[in-house]
Amino acid sequence: MENLFAALNAVLSFVTPVSDFFWDFPKMFSFWKNIPILGSFSLAIIVLVGSGIYFTFRLGFIQVRLFRAGVHTLATKRSIKTGISPLTAFLLSTAMRVGPGNMIGVTSAIAAGGPGALFWMWISAFFGMATAFTEGTLAQLFKEKRGNTFVGGLPFYARKLCGNKVWVGTILSLVYIIYALMCLPAQGFNVVTSIGAIAGLAENVKIPLQSTFTYVVSVLVIVLVAFMAFGGIRRVSHWADILVPVMAVIYVVTALLLILSNVGSVPWFFKAVFEGAFKPEAVFGGFFGTALLQGVKRGLMSNEAGQGTITMAAASAEAHHPCEQGIISALGVFLDTHVICTMTGFIIVMAHEWAADPAAWKAAGTYAKFLTSVNGLSPEMMQVFIQIMVSVCFCLFAYTCVIGFVSFSEISANRISSSKGFINFIRGLCIFVAAFGIACNIAGYDLSNLWAFSDLGNIIMVYCNVPMLYLGLKYVKKAANHYSRDTEASFDSEKVLGIRTDYWDGKEK
Repeated sequence: MENLFAALNAVLSFVTPVSDFFWDFPKMFSFWKNIPILGSFSLAIIVLVGSGIYFTFRLGFIQVRLFRAGVHTLATKRSIKTGISPLTAFLLSTAMRVGPGNMIGVTSAIAAGGPGALFWMWISAFFGMATAFTEGTLAQLFKEKRGNTFVGGLPFYARKLCGNKVWVGTILSLVYIIYALMCLPAQGFNVVTSIGAIAGLAENVKIPLQSTFTYVVSVLVIVLVAFMAFGGIRRVSHWADILVPVMAVIYVVTALLLILSNVGSVPWFFKAVFEGAFKPEAVFGGFFGTALLQGVKRGLMSNEAGQGTITMAAASAEAHHPCEQGIISALGVFLDTHVICTMTGFIIVMAHEWAADPAAWKAAGTYAKFLTSVNGLSPEMMQVFIQIMVSVCFCLFAYTCVIGFVSFSEISANRISSSKGFINFIRGLCIFVAAFGIACNIAGYDLSNLWAFSDLGNIIMVYCNVPMLYLGLKYVKKAANHYSRDTEASFDSEKVLGIRTDYWDGKEK
C-alpha cells in the first residue's frame, strides 16, 4: 500500500508547481517584483480585487444601496413552490463560505501580515460584495427548472453567455466536480479530528488518531454525509437551515465572550489593525505590501467572491427577481468576512501571542496559533469550555463544507446530465473520495500533492468565472436598474434584458 501512495504522489507531483505558477504569475519575474506595491500581487489577486472595484462603480455601489433590501428579503417568510427560499439559499451558501478557513485562514493572514491584514480583508470583501452580487444575479438569470428544483450557477450561465455552447457548460461542470473532490478528503478529516478533540477535552484524555473511537467516528461521519447526499438538495438545504445558524451563533457568542472578558484590549485591537494596515511591525516583515497581500488573498479565499463556487446555491432559490439573490449573495460575503472572520481577528489580535514569544509563535502551526490565542484570552476556569465550543464550531464548519461540496457537485452535474443514475454516481463518488481521504489520513499516508489540486482548481475557477462576469455585466446592470426602481416589480427577461431565458420569460410559473 505504501508503494501505491508513493507512486501516486510521484505522478501527481507536477500539480504543485503548476498551481503555484498560476497563483504567483507574474511575481516570479523580476521586472514585476520591482514595481512598488503592485509587484507584491499576483495576477489572480489583481483580477479578483480589480473586478470587485470595477463592478462596484459600474453598479453604483450596489452592495450599499440594496443592503437594506437584502436584509428585508431574508427576513420575509415565503411559501415556496419550486426550489428553496432565498433565506435557505443564503444559509446553504453560508455552509460553504463559513468553513475552517474562517479560523485558520484569518490566523494565517495575521501571522504573516500582522493585524493590518484584517483591515485589508475588510476592504477586499467590501468590493467583493459587488462581485458576489454580479455572479449571484447571473446564476438566477440563467437558472433552469428541473422537476421541483432549480439548477444553475457558473456552468449554466457560462454556457448561455458563450453562445449556448454545450461543451462550455460541460467542461466547467467537470472542473467544479474535480475541484470539490480534491477538497473533500481534508474537510472530512477535519470533521473526524475535531470530534476527537471534543471528546478528548470532555474526558481530559488525548485520543489517539488510530483508535476504535476514531474508526467509529469516521464511519458515522461518512454515513451522515451519505444520508445528506442521497437526500438531494432539499434535504441538504433543510439541514443547512438548522446547522448554519447554530454554528454561526455558537462561534460569534464564544468570540464575544472572549472579547468581553478582555474588553480593555478592544481599543488596542482597533489601533493595531488600522496602524498595522499601513505600518506593519517588524516581526511580520515590516512591509506594507505584506499586510495588504495577506489580507486580500485570505479574505477572497474565505468568502469565495469571484470564484463561481457559491453560485449553485444562488440559482437554487425561488426568487421574485434575479437581483434578490444577487444582493443576498453579497450579504453572504459580508457575514463571512465582516462578521465571522472579524471574530477570529479579534481573538488573534487581542491575544497578540507573538509578543510573548516570537520564536514559539513563528514555529507553531496555524491551528496551534489559533488555539494558543483562544487560551490566552480565556479565563482559567473556562478554558476547557471555550476550547470545546471552538472545536464544535470547527467541526460544524468542516461538516457543512463537506455536504456543500457534495450538493454543489450534484447541481453542476445536472449541466451534463440529469439522469438519476448519473446524479447518484456523482453522489457516490463524492462519498467514496471523502471516505478514502479520511482513511488515508488516519493511516498516516502523505497525500499532500492531492491538496495542490484544490489550489489549482480554485485558480482555474477564478479564471473561468471572472470573464463570464464581464460578459454578463450588461445584463446584470439592466436587471439591477429595474430592481432599484421597484423591488416588487415582476421581471420579464425579454422586456428588461432584451433576451429570452429559460425561466424569466414572463410566463406564469
